Amino acid sequence: MKNLLTLLLILFAASFLASNIQRSWGDVSVQSLKIPTQNGQWVVADLFKPISATSKNKAPAVVIIPGFQRSKETLSNIAIELSRRGIVAISIDPYAQGGSSSSMSRRAATTEGYGMFALVDYIYNTDILNYIDKDRIAATGHSAGGLAAIRGAQYFGKLSKETSTPNKLHSVFVSGMLRMGFKKKDIKKIRSNVGLSYALHDEGAWQNELGHGDLTKAPEVLRLINHQENSVDDLDVVEIGKYYGSLERKNMSVIFNEPVLHPFQPYSFEAISNQINFFLKVFEIPGTADDIGQIWYWKEILTLVNLVCSFMLIIPTARLLLALPYFKILVEPVPDSLSKPTGKGKNLFWISIVLSTLIACISFIPLSELSKSLFVDASNRIQTWFFPQRMNNAVMLWAILNGIVGLLLFYLSYHFFGRSNGVKFENLGLKISKSDILKTIYLALTIFFFYFTLINIIYYLFHVDYRFIFLGVRVFRPETLLLIPMYLPPFLIFFISNSIRVNSALRFKRQSVQKHLLKSSLVTSSGLMLILLVQYFTLWLIGTVFWEAGWLYVNLLFAIVPIMLLIPIFHHYFFTMTGRVYLGPITMSLIFITILLSNTVCYFPL
Repeated sequence: MKNLLTLLLILFAASFLASNIQRSWGDVSVQSLKIPTQNGQWVVADLFKPISATSKNKAPAVVIIPGFQRSKETLSNIAIELSRRGIVAISIDPYAQGGSSSSMSRRAATTEGYGMFALVDYIYNTDILNYIDKDRIAATGHSAGGLAAIRGAQYFGKLSKETSTPNKLHSVFVSGMLRMGFKKKDIKKIRSNVGLSYALHDEGAWQNELGHGDLTKAPEVLRLINHQENSVDDLDVVEIGKYYGSLERKNMSVIFNEPVLHPFQPYSFEAISNQINFFLKVFEIPGTADDIGQIWYWKEILTLVNLVCSFMLIIPTARLLLALPYFKILVEPVPDSLSKPTGKGKNLFWISIVLSTLIACISFIPLSELSKSLFVDASNRIQTWFFPQRMNNAVMLWAILNGIVGLLLFYLSYHFFGRSNGVKFENLGLKISKSDILKTIYLALTIFFFYFTLINIIYYLFHVDYRFIFLGVRVFRPETLLLIPMYLPPFLIFFISNSIRVNSALRFKRQSVQKHLLKSSLVTSSGLMLILLVQYFTLWLIGTVFWEAGWLYVNLLFAIVPIMLLIPIFHHYFFTMTGRVYLGPITMSLIFITILLSNTVCYFPL
């Protein structure tokens, strides 16, 4: 109980501090918006409003669009830094992500800006947001969000010309997108100031016209600058960081080329500084980003504390519930550890480790491609109830295969070696009655309910969740619960397989807990870590990634690998509490699958 209360105290204290940093200690108000859009759709957003912005002292506004697989919270850093400089920031959940509805259009970024087009119209036409200067509305986004921003510049520029009305979109800042939106036919529609920031080591740079991330001579960039300047003598080299054009003609443009990777660009101090300076310049706000510095990382550190505390809370919560008379029957003595394998057993042990690692590594990209064929609607952005999560479907197929491989290797090891060497079934923690398995499920559901009830309380009180950069636990739409029965059984195969492996095949006598947990975590995650190693060693070596077509799926692993490292730890502690292998996988599959479901693009027919 003491540990539980201590962790709760830390969680609430960190949330309070993170909330105050997010609100600039009272200088900014933060609230949620839900704005109806076209075709019965809606957009959910976080509104960061400086207190200084009033109907008599109107402020410029920037709509922030996160990228593919990202929610509004992942770019709260941009919103924090803009709002503390007097700019209204509105960070949206793109269509089919977070709390926003799915789009009726398969090309939501192109035709609707993931909801940004409708939001700009709303800001421009409503009197509710009367503290926003309607002549200074801008948009920014990263990756797919960057595509939405440049498409917005094209859409509103074309609309302005066709209707002879003022352009609603004053400026756009595009981050992490180059291959789309910068063709000549697209650029000629732009009538806004444009900033472009692209990672020098972007994993998707192979898709650019020159096949790399250096923008100094990139045709896409040259077309943009020459269009903006309406240059007679076309430029053939772009000076990075130089502002071209003029504010008077609303054709100012600038290019940045930060030396970072694609997924980490929004969290680069240099990239954020460039973005802030762009908006200060185009909005004609005195000062630079360096004048008051950046504070967003403190919020990230504090919500990381939240994330760690929330996971640590699971164990004392389970211990407290297991002390109750109803659940106490689930507590059994922990079976004896197995003897460390020797001779042929040792060889078999390491062969199984290497084999499972290689299968985990080699199978991920092919199964990701297979998911596109098996789940056609989700892969083509079509609304569906049949496994509607495009990226999660790939992870699910990988989990099924590797869960089955793990179970098969365990069975073969036990059948051909373990049993003949004195390993008893009772030592494996597998034996359980029907009534006990039902109580185990009830207990897992209770822990699950407590975990997500707590984050909803935290979010309600402080408007923050648990996260670090793009790895996060967030509140979810009630409809997400409908997906759990669909996705849980396939993932449960992997979780049960891992629990058996961690608590049987990898648990030896005279082995410290620390060594056991470290070994278990590395074995579980080694296959996926090997993918990242190959991908980025190749990028460092030859300047392009190993898996080009599947690079987005590889990027997904930055969020998956930490989960893989944590799963064995929880399986171990649940095993020591119950003497069986079941409570861990049932509980953690419920929690982690819900985390994946709430953070993954989802083509609900809603």
